[in-house]
Amino acid sequence: MVRGADTGAMSTQGAGGHPRRRGSELGDALRRWRARVPPSAVGLPAGRTRRTPGLRREELALLAGISAEYVVRLEQGRATSPSAQVLGALARALRLSKAERSHLFALAGQPEPADGRLRGRLTPGVQRLLDQMPGTPVGVYDAAWTLLAWNRLHAALMGDPSALASRERNLLWQHFTGPPGRVRHTPEQQARFETAVVSDLRAVRTRHPADTALHRLITDLRGTSPRFAALWDSHEVSRHTLHTKTVHHPEVGPLDLDCDILTDPGGDLHIVILTAAPGSDTASRLDLLDVIGTQQMTETRNGTSRVIGNGPTSHP
Repeated sequence: MVRGADTGAMSTQGAGGHPRRRGSELGDALRRWRARVPPSAVGLPAGRTRRTPGLRREELALLAGISAEYVVRLEQGRATSPSAQVLGALARALRLSKAERSHLFALAGQPEPADGRLRGRLTPGVQRLLDQMPGTPVGVYDAAWTLLAWNRLHAALMGDPSALASRERNLLWQHFTGPPGRVRHTPEQQARFETAVVSDLRAVRTRHPADTALHRLITDLRGTSPRFAALWDSHEVSRHTLHTKTVHHPEVGPLDLDCDILTDPGGDLHIVILTAAPGSDTASRLDLLDVIGTQQMTETRNGTSRVIGNGPTSHP
């Protein structure tokens, strides 16, 4: 049990000081929070031979959608500047209270994202959905299509987004301003996709007129992408429909996946679930990718290994 966890009374002195000291305090807090979470609370088997109280590092990494190696570096104080997105994912995986979440950001020397007009937190039900679907790629986006949370298989399929800033995780920003990604669209599919996501963004602006970050995103998209500007000015309205997408993975090849988009009315979230037809070649490739995980692009040089990642790609 973390001292002062319920009241946020744990001292934060030094949290913004020397990076090494800050990393040590952050690592100590993460270890203690990890040790108190029962595996059964997150849908994992306890096992009879478990020697680790609470979650193993690999299990925390799985729940947070980051690599186990990065969890080790955080706990050992060797990674001292995790992004706000990674901190948010860790807070959700560790089931931190609001006070503990604030303390986590303070220990990492990061300002806690302010509560804006546009909600960016997962509901408990959506978090359970992520936890309980490890064999299916699942990504959770806010109303403006910024990726908030994902499971390990989603990261393995689409590219690990844990090191990206919030703007770089935005689906519209990736699609309209970034290089081609892993998802391939036919011209007809691309037209439907672009019209639908721009229509989504226009509806979000109507619901959240005071959200400054949302206004900046729209302004930057209009100034950077002529295609987005034309769609925005057209006021064309469209909705997402069930469709199949082809993801070209650098290791396992093309995967034809059904894309379902669920909406959480209370949290204003988009939940993207990618599935393969049972018994199909894509299902076999997805199973292989589940085994390989995010380590599939590992090179060995001079006896050491490093992961070579490809950035996330726009979808749905």
